Amino acid sequence: MSRHGVNVALMLFSVFQASFLSDQPEPYLPFLSHFIETQMFATFIDNKIISQWEEKDPFLRVFDSRIEKIRLYNVRAPALRTSNYQKCSTLKEAAQSIEQRLMKIDHTAIHPHLLDMKIGQGKYEQGFFPKLQSDVLATGPTNNNRWASRSATTQRRKDRLRQHSEHIGLDNDLREVGGICKQHEMFTPKKYMQEARSLGKNLRQPKLSDLSPAVIAQTNSKFVEGLLKECRMKTKRMLVEKMGHEAVELGHGEANITGLEENTLIASLCDLLERIWSHGLQVKQGKSALWSHLLQYQEREEKQEHSAESPVAVGTERRKSDTGITLPTLRVSLIQDMRHVQNMSEIKTDVGRARAWIRLSLEKKLLSQHLKQLLSNQPLAKKLYKRYAFLRCEEEREQFLYHLLSLNAVDYFCFTSVFTTIVIPYRAVIIPIKKLSNAITTSNPWICVSGELGDTGVMQIPKNLLEMTFECQNLGKLTTVQIGHDNSGLLAKWLVDCVMVRNEITGHTYKFPCGRWLGKGVDDGSLERILIGELVSSTSDEELGKQCRTPPQQKSPTTARRLSITSLTGKNTKPNAGQIQEGIGEAVNNIVKHFHKPEKERGSLTILLCGENGLVAALEQVFHHGFKSARIFHKNVFIWDFVEKAVAYFETSDQIGDNEEALLLQRSSCKTFCHYVNAINTAPRNIGKDGKFQILVCLGTRDHLLPQWIPLLAECPLITRMYEENALLRDRMTVNSLIRVLQTLQDFNIVLEGSLIKGVDV
Repeated sequence: MSRHGVNVALMLFSVFQASFLSDQPEPYLPFLSHFIETQMFATFIDNKIISQWEEKDPFLRVFDSRIEKIRLYNVRAPALRTSNYQKCSTLKEAAQSIEQRLMKIDHTAIHPHLLDMKIGQGKYEQGFFPKLQSDVLATGPTNNNRWASRSATTQRRKDRLRQHSEHIGLDNDLREVGGICKQHEMFTPKKYMQEARSLGKNLRQPKLSDLSPAVIAQTNSKFVEGLLKECRMKTKRMLVEKMGHEAVELGHGEANITGLEENTLIASLCDLLERIWSHGLQVKQGKSALWSHLLQYQEREEKQEHSAESPVAVGTERRKSDTGITLPTLRVSLIQDMRHVQNMSEIKTDVGRARAWIRLSLEKKLLSQHLKQLLSNQPLAKKLYKRYAFLRCEEEREQFLYHLLSLNAVDYFCFTSVFTTIVIPYRAVIIPIKKLSNAITTSNPWICVSGELGDTGVMQIPKNLLEMTFECQNLGKLTTVQIGHDNSGLLAKWLVDCVMVRNEITGHTYKFPCGRWLGKGVDDGSLERILIGELVSSTSDEELGKQCRTPPQQKSPTTARRLSITSLTGKNTKPNAGQIQEGIGEAVNNIVKHFHKPEKERGSLTILLCGENGLVAALEQVFHHGFKSARIFHKNVFIWDFVEKAVAYFETSDQIGDNEEALLLQRSSCKTFCHYVNAINTAPRNIGKDGKFQILVCLGTRDHLLPQWIPLLAECPLITRMYEENALLRDRMTVNSLIRVLQTLQDFNIVLEGSLIKGVDV
């Protein structure tokens, strides 16, 4: 491992140690900070990992059995008790655990005494539970046991003295350790203790007992300022990490900061939020102060919703497009996001639910807004927190929310990428072009949605419906949609403008432009289209309504490519030779940039290949330049027609050349080209001619065969019959330049998405 790698590993290790120690009770720090540095602890961790695939170490087996007994008997470690059912191994052990608990009962019953109630209030009817007296239950117990009162007071005084002496002893120990550290600079436990004790400049909640009011105010003020400063530093670091090299070029940070993982920074933000919500609590409830606050807020809001419900149901607001197809508005709701997290059976603890809620809010760019809404309930905040708490300091609270708001400047997928096994509901809306075709087809339409983590498989779309909801395992970022039908019925031809798919939990909406016909005897005769998706930016409802339709000038990647063939509007102009060559260079340059970026900063390779300005679109412009596409007996001529005729020529003719080595290379290229084209034609898919050309370009790019295929087609005798004399493919210098540009992709390992080449056996 390089020196830089060792430094990064040590840095992360020290961060994790400091984070772990900062969560432990203060009296445990002297022992834990030394213990986690021992060889005994390191060996224990190694044996624990090795036991997953090898036999357990004897000492580890003893340790695990001891932990299991503690968990079962619940004697020495009552904090380990959970609400989950614990299966007993034997009846004897179960009985022993009950006996142990009964032997440890610590309860002192008060002497019998008369209840403060009127005569007759205690009567009840036989067989019915008596009615409880609310006034009696509301008053606290009257303690007539003087000894119990004295013992409780004495015990509290002893506890305070013991804690005070422990704190003094701990400070003395730290001073002694500090003296040793000055002599031995390599003493690391002291360093980790200091990091844990002063993380974020003494961000551990200060002890306010035995201090004067002025000292208390000053100490608390420093603590609140420290929390705010740490929030500012963490949000800035998250932004710099997300922006990557762009932030470094702008002078915001160092180049090696990108070595820190995004997950680590988000986990650190979650820890900070938990510390902020734990500061100044009246009474600690549960393991997560943030989630406890959210639960109480949810309870109050749901009570108000039930009391304010009216008998008339309000319909869901929907966004309308010019085609009349509507897209329901996804309501922004803090409570709804909580319900999504509560429905996730994979999360078992309150701390986990709080972190999942933070990740979901961060991905939806609603973290600052949700927390502002949570803190706007002042009565609840006053009930839960003391006056000096961070969340009740108005100025610091506003600055804290402002820092969190800055995270909306970047896109996070921290929820989608972490919870990959959960089931997510999706909504798909198909938007046809009603002006030129029927809104609904009589055929049996189907759809398949693919993402980075998988696909849905083929799903039948209900007849006479253009909107459907479905649930499946998390697909990740959506990439492609395959849509088609079986060409049955009288109205089988279907002109689809675009498909919109939305993740109903995260709210991410993806647009898949089409702008092409589905049906035999129209357009290129395709019954199936592969649509490339793009994430729709979160904008206002009006703008999102406009985005539900595709502007005429950019109907789809495929339509935009065929500017020289057919157009739905007839207003498009042909690009000139210079613009086409520039487009090729830009498309190839984008792919080269993609592979030179750090892996975490790379975008979608599918968009760079098949998107509106991708390599496929640029090559189609090259092949369309000077193409004789005039209608012959009212039939359009496509690039794929030229490709198929070239294959027929190569299969029937013998190549002649002066150089034997060049001839062998040419024959090999011809054989490979014919094999790929025939495999695409025989694939069990009803893809049109433009779709087949797209698959051919993608396969040629993946297998680095395009520089061999281009000269074959340029030198084919059929080119003189199908292309004008001024076509780019008939210009030798242009073809050689194109080959050199495509050869720059030879060194990259290009992996194609499965939906692009599904069914093609090459």
